[in-house]
Amino acid sequence: MATAPRSGLAGLLRSWVSVLAPAAPENTPLTRESAQRLVQGYLGEEGTAPSQGINPQGFGGISAGGASLYFEWNEEAGALECSALVYRFREVPKPGVIDGFRAEEREGVDTGGGSVDYEPENRGLFLSRLYTRMPTERAFAKDMRRLMKASIKWGDEVLDRVASRVFHPEELEAR
Repeated sequence: MATAPRSGLAGLLRSWVSVLAPAAPENTPLTRESAQRLVQGYLGEEGTAPSQGINPQGFGGISAGGASLYFEWNEEAGALECSALVYRFREVPKPGVIDGFRAEEREGVDTGGGSVDYEPENRGLFLSRLYTRMPTERAFAKDMRRLMKASIKWGDEVLDRVASRVFHPEELEAR
């Protein structure tokens, strides 16, 4: 996972070069190669060291600005899943917790264009977005920034609200 600030001549050159060579034409079906180039371009724009984008197992990621963003290529679906971490549970969440997050999503809390996604294998709660068609590189970068910004808000504000609703509903009724 890369962690680097957005600055420097190298980052500028990488983002300039990525503009010259788009990953694939917009709105075409996503392939592993185009997804990899899309992620590489985004990581370069964020100022990271040169990266393969998605490793041979289909994973990649970045930590920046207090957020963690993960990429996963799904060969069967021909899809790139982009997931911004909201919270990683130490244990399996108590009943009602994940439903509480989904209720927040249904109520219209900004998800940064993603949707609530709980991954039991790593006990992570994410805001995730799925791509099956090629976005423009500019739109993809904007989408990833929105997703990361929303994940920070969910981790700071929504997490407390859901915990209060699930574990202390009597306090909310008294208000």
